[in-house]
Amino acid sequence: QVQLSESGGGSVEVGGSLRLSCAASGHTDNIYCMAWFRQAPGKEREGVATIYTIGNSTYYADSVKGRFTISLDDAKNSVVLQMNGLKPEDAAMYYCAADRLCTSSWIRTGRGSDDKEDLGYWGQGTQVTVSS
Repeated sequence: QVQLSESGGGSVEVGGSLRLSCAASGHTDNIYCMAWFRQAPGKEREGVATIYTIGNSTYYADSVKGRFTISLDDAKNSVVLQMNGLKPEDAAMYYCAADRLCTSSWIRTGRGSDDKEDLGYWGQGTQVTVSS
């Protein structure tokens, strides 16, 4: 089992910045993919940023490219999402997730190709509010 614990959410004004952190514990040896997802009220969950733990390749949703940065903190066994230039549409519950593989479907939705169930391990979420 892998446990994920998010921190760093909060309220910020438009244009501001927040730094989310996700600490991983437990049996993380087979975890090669870590990501942040978000879900706003009434909307589908979407993948925001993904990082491969080997090689540190990254993927970003178009809506956050150039503003968000995902990175690994190996010393702390955690993944960080630096969010700059926040917009009202960035407000959501943000979830940290981890899985063995970074499949295209998981990167986008956190589910398998059949879109039926969540895959991997998930944190409880941290709220991000952006006020104008």
